[in-house]
Amino acid sequence: MIEFLALAAAAAGVGWLVRRRHRQRVAAGSPDGIPCMARHPAGAGRWRMGRVFPGPGGARWVPRRGEPVPLPGGRATGVRAPSVKEGMSINPGSRIVACTYGTGGDGGTGEGGGSIEIAVMPLDLQELLEAVPQAETDAP
Repeated sequence: MIEFLALAAAAAGVGWLVRRRHRQRVAAGSPDGIPCMARHPAGAGRWRMGRVFPGPGGARWVPRRGEPVPLPGGRATGVRAPSVKEGMSINPGSRIVACTYGTGGDGGTGEGGGSIEIAVMPLDLQELLEAVPQAETDAP
């Protein structure tokens, strides 16, 4: 019984530290972007670490290695939890945001664009959805 109490206290301590770190990053203005893992194009390839940087010309995903991927006119089309298979390569507690974007040369129609899946922790989800707004749904 004492082991369970010690385990619960440790879990509460870790939760407190994670929330404290997140609050410090948000209070500092988050100059380092939003930490994430992304799969580009969506549903293909492997998950790569990087950061999403919001900006006036649209958000961009900058992988740890490789070329940045601009997301002009990017829209979040869905939010979901990772599958069991995806949970092995990314954190199973994260949330996956599916996004579509245009190339910028199509007049904003979204044609000729691409898709990307971005996995973030739940505390960073709202910040990502502000950088890449959700697409409007045709609800009656």
